[in-house]
Amino acid sequence: MKHLGHTRSALKPDHLLQTPDTFVRTTLPGMSRSCAIVHCAPAIGAKFTQYTAELEPGGALGPAHGQRFAYVIAGSASLQIESAQHALAPGAFAYLPEACAHRIEAAAESRLAIIEKSYLPIVGVAPPDPRISHECSVPSHPLMDDDALQVHALLPSDLAFDFAVNTMTYAPGASLSMVEIHVMEHGLLMLEGGGIYRLADFWYPVEAGDFIWMRAFCPQWFGALGKVPAKYLIYKDWNRAPQP
Repeated sequence: MKHLGHTRSALKPDHLLQTPDTFVRTTLPGMSRSCAIVHCAPAIGAKFTQYTAELEPGGALGPAHGQRFAYVIAGSASLQIESAQHALAPGAFAYLPEACAHRIEAAAESRLAIIEKSYLPIVGVAPPDPRISHECSVPSHPLMDDDALQVHALLPSDLAFDFAVNTMTYAPGASLSMVEIHVMEHGLLMLEGGGIYRLADFWYPVEAGDFIWMRAFCPQWFGALGKVPAKYLIYKDWNRAPQP
């Protein structure tokens, strides 16, 4: 039985926990046979937009607002850039620079994590080209020499990119080695498993399907619980001076 008025979701000045029981679906301009669960956007104070796109077979996304990063959570899709066609299976991802004409269409019922952000150029640095790959093609590395916490850096670290997207996988019982407080903003989507997330002075149980937004300088820490690994997809602004 549902407990009326109860949810794990929470909104505070420096963070948001959004759980599936509070998801509201909408259609964004240009979408066909699909809908979006908007997790964060400038309306909440974020400097990027992140949403989960749910597509029926043949459904397609609308045009991007700025750069677009797409990660396939489930199902299969195709990405067309000019005359090139790319098949995207679960774990595949694509970076599409600003003003890159493209089409993402579902080959089967699919869910995609979508991140969109206006590009911040640097004088003398050319903007990046499109990048299409798969998480399995990106070598993982331990965070702070802890083999129980593996990171896949899905985008290169060079100055052309103004944001980063990683997947982080925690063995059962693994945790961050410190409470982090830093200038980077985060969008985080739980993909597998669960655990406990500390945000500011609050402690939240989290599980697959949950989304977290963290404002810059929000104290944060995560520990994995349960018998299976915990995994999330995480965005951060990167390679740029702090913005007002």
